[in-house]
Parts: sequence; structure tokens; C-alpha cells
Amino acid sequence: MKSFLTTVSIFFGICLMYILIMLSTTENYFTYILDDAYIHLAVAKNFALHGIWGVTKYAFSSSSSSPIFTFILSVLISVFGNHALIPLIFNITAACLLIVILNKYYSYYFNQSRHIVIACLFTLFFAVLHVQIVSGMEHVLQVLVIAVNIYCFQKWIKDNFRTGVYAYWFYFTILLLGLIRFESMFYFASLAFVFSLIKKFKNAILVLIIGFIPILLFGYFNYPRSGYFFPNSVVVKGTLLDLSGNVFTQALEIILKKMILNITFYKIGIFPLLIGVILMYRDYKSKLSFKNIVLKNFLFLAWGFTFILHCLFGEIKSIFRYEAYVLVAFAMILIPRLASFFTKPLLTFKTEKILGIFVLANMALLIYKFGYGHTLITNGSANIYEQQVESARFLNTYYNNSKVVANDIGAITYFTDIHLLDFMGLGSMEMVEFKIKKKFFDDEVEDFLTKYTRDNNYQLAIAYEEWLDGHTPKNWKKVAVLKINGSSAVLGEDHLYIYSINPNIHNALKEQVRSFNWNKKVTVTIIE
Repeated sequence: MKSFLTTVSIFFGICLMYILIMLSTTENYFTYILDDAYIHLAVAKNFALHGIWGVTKYAFSSSSSSPIFTFILSVLISVFGNHALIPLIFNITAACLLIVILNKYYSYYFNQSRHIVIACLFTLFFAVLHVQIVSGMEHVLQVLVIAVNIYCFQKWIKDNFRTGVYAYWFYFTILLLGLIRFESMFYFASLAFVFSLIKKFKNAILVLIIGFIPILLFGYFNYPRSGYFFPNSVVVKGTLLDLSGNVFTQALEIILKKMILNITFYKIGIFPLLIGVILMYRDYKSKLSFKNIVLKNFLFLAWGFTFILHCLFGEIKSIFRYEAYVLVAFAMILIPRLASFFTKPLLTFKTEKILGIFVLANMALLIYKFGYGHTLITNGSANIYEQQVESARFLNTYYNNSKVVANDIGAITYFTDIHLLDFMGLGSMEMVEFKIKKKFFDDEVEDFLTKYTRDNNYQLAIAYEEWLDGHTPKNWKKVAVLKINGSSAVLGEDHLYIYSINPNIHNALKEQVRSFNWNKKVTVTIIE
């Protein structure tokens, strides 16, 4: 209990400090550091209040990357009302439960309270979990379920895989993971492969069945409505092989681009991988059988393969949110085997120099991530407030039920009732095919946007001009540019343009922009 209370006090004390800093930059209005959080809220709001699974209340859109998380938010909105703080409160609750699991888990490997606290805090900050909490996204829930999964697996494997409560909980978490984040498919495939190495084919098949059935059910629900098996975000952002081309060349390009030449790959997992490889090599040198090596390193193998598959076919970014689940898994797997670095650090660093170098490298990365997270939190909330929330306030005031084109769609759909065309494809099926086929917009996309927005009576656009790749439709006339004054930590651009699409509103829109009470940190330039 002492270690739990100490961990909670330190971790949530830091979270509270950051929340207060965030509030000081947003006129005391809590704002998530990612616009994506408001996409979840928009879908949850519309599902709870209107029965429509979409970013607007007018049509279905497969915009949520985490169906379970969004559904949970919709249930909470149905019960407690439509409040923007719901994801924050949910994430804080999930993080508290995560600390319960981590505290219980590490108490089996450490006797002293301070060592348990250090192990818990290292795990939390290694995954930059304080950043994940204020991002308002599903990653805290994903990490919680992963932690339960690993805890139960370690109990289950020590019981020689006998059927029991830990086996049931292990498979139950597998059932949940696929719809929390679709990248969990990489974990299912990796688990099945490692089970097959020790000839536990029944377990391998069971993992695949239990893991993929919810995903198949989602696809059954999603495909007739969108034309795609997965949500738009997965379809648009995922790595795909063009089977009509040179598959070998494409695969090589993916490996180079997503791993070997990607600095984020090295920031995330290279040192945990190297530590695990050294530990496995030592097991091999100690003359353990192949089966025993696999059993002793089962989870490391599974998560090593998961990490590689995630890098190749998922998305890795410097904010570390997509990789949080991998980082927590690596910490939970490796810390028990590196326990002496926590209990007898000086002696262990002297005798384990190679491992010690990699442990120090991980600690250096933790410090780097903490510093990077500090920048994201202290600037990100202000960025979203000054650009996305301000845009939503403007639309809510003058164009709340109008047809609007945009590229960042979270806040403007959550805080308004606009009809939306998202030219990046996350909120509008009309654009998904273009985003799949084309790396950059071209004349074909420009022609489509020109005709579609004219024929369907769209009124205005709020967008990053740069994201249109020089193919802004000629019938979109610039009215103003909005620019934030501080540094940009999470925005696509530090400025965005307001365009009139309907020529009849051009002058009126210009006056509305001029007279609106914008945040004092937003520089508004009217384009004459």
C-alpha cells in the first residue's frame, strides 16, 4: 500500500502540475493537446445524442481509431451529459488502475517499497503516460489492458499454461485489445508465432480467433457503410503493399523508411531490443534447450516481433502515443530480469558493463522523452486552444449549421453542428480513395474539390493551404489568415486560412472575421 500511495502521489502530482500549466495558457479552459481527442468526443457525442456513429450528426463516418474507447465515451456522455472533460477523467481513472496493476506486478520481484516505486515510475514515464493522459486519447486504456494481459500471462506461464483464472483473464484482454487499437493485430500474430515455436498450436489458434473475431465483427459493421473494412484513419495512414508492382522493392523501401532510416525507431525500442537479445544470448550460452529459451523469453520475443511489425505497418511518431503500449510492455518484461540494477545499482553497473550501457541509454531516453513531453504539454494545449478551438468558436457563432471544408476536424465538429467535408479523408468517405491512391494532391483532386464544393453548396473552408499541395480550388477565395504567436508543438502549421467558397458570402465572411472576438494570442490578417 505504501508503494502504491507513493507512486500515485508522485505521478499524479506531476500530472496536476502540468494541468495547471495548461490551464494558465488557455484562459483556464482545459484543452487537450491533440485535436484528435475531439474527434473521439464528436463521434461519441453524436452516437450518444443522435444515434449516429460519425463526426457529424448527419451521416456515418468511420473516423474513430478506437471503437471501444469512443463507445465508452458515448456511454459516459449518455449518463453524465456532454462534457469535454470526460476523456481526461476517464484517463486519470485508467491510469490509477494501471498503477494498481504495476504495483502488484513489481511487488513479486522487489521486496522494498522504494524499488517498487522506482520500477512503477520508470514504466509510467518511459511510456510518457502523463502526456497520454492529457492527450485525451485511448492510449491509457490500451496500456492498462496490456499491463493486465502481461500480468496474467506471467502468472499463467508459471502455472505451466494450466487453464485457470489467469488464462481466462489473458484471453479476455486479447478480446478487448483489437478494438482498443487495431495495431494489436501485430501482437496477436506475434503471440501465435511464439506459441507455435513451442508447439502449443491450440493456444496459437485460440489467440488468433479470440483476437480477430471482434475485429471481423467491426469490419462486418463498417464495410457496408464505408466500403472499407477498417476505420478511415487506418485505411488512410496504414502501410500498404501494391501487389501489382514490385513487391520486393516496396518491402525494402518500407524497411528503410519505417525502420532503418527512421530516427524514431531508435528512440523507441532499439535499446530494449538489444537488452533482450543479450539476455537471450546468455540463455543460449548456458546450454538451455530451444524450448526453454523460448519459454524463458516468451514475452520478449512476442513483443520484439510486435514492435517490428508495428514499425513496418503501423505509424510511429515522436509524440510516442502510438508506441506507449510497446514501451510499457518492454518495461514490464525486462525490469524483473534487470532487478539488480534497481536493488544494487553500483555493484551491478560494475559487473554488467554492456547491459549497464544499454540501461543507461534507456534512462537517457526516459529523460529525453520527459523533456519532449514537457514541451508538448506546455505548448500543445495552447496550440489547440488558439487554433482549433478558436476556429470552432467562430464557426459556432456564424456558421453552426453550414457546410464547411476543413482538414483538422476534431474541435470544429465537436463544438458545432456543421456539415463537413474533410479533404484529408478521416471524416469524409468522398476523399478516402484519393488519399489511398495519391501521396500528394494533383489536378484530379483539385477538380473534384472544385466541383464537389460548388455543386453541394459549401460555404467556406478553414484549412492549411500547404496541405493542398498547391492545388487549392480556384473557386476558394482567401478571406483571412489566422496565425498563433507562440511556438507550434502539435499543429500541422502555425497558421491556417479561411476561404469563402460561396462567392455570395465573401464580403460578409470578411466582416465576420474582422469583428469576431479572437483570442489575443491569435494574429488575424484580413486578405483584401
